[in-house]
Amino acid sequence: MALRCVYTDLDGTLLGPRGSLFRGPDGGFSLIQARALEACDRAGIEVVIMSGRREGTVASDARLIGQTSYIYEAGCAVMIDGERSYLTGDWVPAGDTTPAERMLDAGIPELLFERFGERLEWHTPWHHGRVFSHLFRGAVDVAEANAVLGEHGHDDLRFLDNGTIGRPMEGIGTAHAYHLVPGGASKAEGVAFHLRARGYAPQDCISIGDSIEDLETAAAVGRFFCVANGPERDGALREALARFPNATVTEAAMGDGVYEAVISTLAERR
Repeated sequence: MALRCVYTDLDGTLLGPRGSLFRGPDGGFSLIQARALEACDRAGIEVVIMSGRREGTVASDARLIGQTSYIYEAGCAVMIDGERSYLTGDWVPAGDTTPAERMLDAGIPELLFERFGERLEWHTPWHHGRVFSHLFRGAVDVAEANAVLGEHGHDDLRFLDNGTIGRPMEGIGTAHAYHLVPGGASKAEGVAFHLRARGYAPQDCISIGDSIEDLETAAAVGRFFCVANGPERDGALREALARFPNATVTEAAMGDGVYEAVISTLAERR
């Protein structure tokens, strides 16, 4: 069967250090990511970004690589050819308020700060300007965070781990990016929504990423590729990989791993 779509994370996956499309894992200039995108274009394969970033930055990156669909704010919404769909249940923009503002007004982020103290903080400055979700960094137990939300009657919210970040935190070292999302939103749901809208069969699609949240998309596609830098830095991700028999760890990191995933899949399907 032909490969129809590649769903890819941005930071730590398609993008190299400092969020650059043209920097390899070692920080040097590289065209490998562009060659992966070129291979997809020549084979008629759609490339869809799935990111925790705000829509403005995701839309810019999608336009930069010539694509018309993207998934943003960790699966809270999907854009397909100019049409936006929300995957956040009842948490949708209403009047002059956004879901993110309503969470702040309800004091929900403060519940998490109170529980985890110095182990959790805003992922400044990227936590500003978000519509559906909130963005943090730190080193906390995700199950515990979700239990806190449940204890306070917020079962319709989800706290998720979107992988390690390059910026260390004092007293913690390697930190993770975390998202607070409404309505059970996830990258996996975003991927599943997009492939249904396009009429793609799951086995004709692959996804690529470097975090546990990315790994969950394995349930929606034929095969998931975890770029090598993900499990190298994240022990929890290494353990979680065993839950998905269709997950493969690439030999290469970041964009080099994306190229490896695309080219190896195309070679297998010739």
